[in-house]
Amino acid sequence: MKEITTIKRGAIALLILFLLMLCIPLLALGAHATGDEANLSSSQVSSPASAPADSTAGESIPTSVSSTAQPAPAATMGSFRILDTSTGNIVTVPDEDFWVGAVAAEMPPTFEIEALRAQAIAAYTYYSHVRQEQREANGDDASQADFSADLSNWQSYASKEQMQQRWGEQFDAYYSRLLEAVDPVRGLVLKSGDSLALTAFHAISSGVTEASADVFGGQRDYLVPVASPGDLLVPGYQTTVELTADEFKQLALAQWPDIQLEGEPQTWVGEMQRTSSGMVTSMQLGSLSVSGLDMRTAFSLRSADFDLVFHEDKFVFTVRGYGHGVGMSQYGANYMAQQGADYREILSWYYPGTQLASAQ
Repeated sequence: MKEITTIKRGAIALLILFLLMLCIPLLALGAHATGDEANLSSSQVSSPASAPADSTAGESIPTSVSSTAQPAPAATMGSFRILDTSTGNIVTVPDEDFWVGAVAAEMPPTFEIEALRAQAIAAYTYYSHVRQEQREANGDDASQADFSADLSNWQSYASKEQMQQRWGEQFDAYYSRLLEAVDPVRGLVLKSGDSLALTAFHAISSGVTEASADVFGGQRDYLVPVASPGDLLVPGYQTTVELTADEFKQLALAQWPDIQLEGEPQTWVGEMQRTSSGMVTSMQLGSLSVSGLDMRTAFSLRSADFDLVFHEDKFVFTVRGYGHGVGMSQYGANYMAQQGADYREILSWYYPGTQLASAQ
């Protein structure tokens, strides 16, 4: 086997990650987020069955809003205006409904209660931040959406009717579980100083989360690399993608029409540059220098943390994690909850320096 690019993660580094699995809950005990926590409660529940890595877990990436969207009725900051990309219409969702619908869309309802609570606060804070910026830019124009999402595919938000259809006989149990998670924390947000934090989240990290500056280009003190070794235990942590040379070339040309891939296939890929957490930032592909994020898009990879070899006439990607890797890992949060951490500890671990506060 001739390797195009190989990143060997030493036994020492792996040992350190697994030792961190044991110490994260203990470290988190001293890292409570502070703020308005009146009448908050936590629940101890048994560990649920693991959900598949590609179930409903998602990524928090705001998308642009089309100017051709159908206007929604006038709304206040007590609701979200979501451009449904599947219909082109703007759907108005009251905050009260968004709390539960966002958790349902982003995290399996079988996850630990404390992980669900952390997700509820992270999702509400994130989209409230996006909403605030959008309305400040548009003067709260009711014809403009706060963000866009494919609601038909449970992106960002799912309605109660969608939950009933998908969950069937399990709806009552799952919906009750979501209410149990959301109700005690409803109305709480995370702040950085006096501002709403941009609480990005993703499904599975590569074992260490990424800095926002490396992925999105904006430095935020609370979106920095933190250890998330529980992700290494998730069945979907590592995936592979195999492509023939022809398939690889066709996908590359679709992404970069001007690219030149000449000579033997094993010469097409050159040196890779990575972040300290492992994500590929750039690499040489044929005649072009391309980004790891574009590689992820072009070859339908779960993340931009990957190795690539040419073996037995095939390109083989070995991919770690699922998502952009910034902020809270959803499966990492569930692992922490299984170890006894509550939502305060989870949030303060993944968003260091932020404070819990009332949304009002």
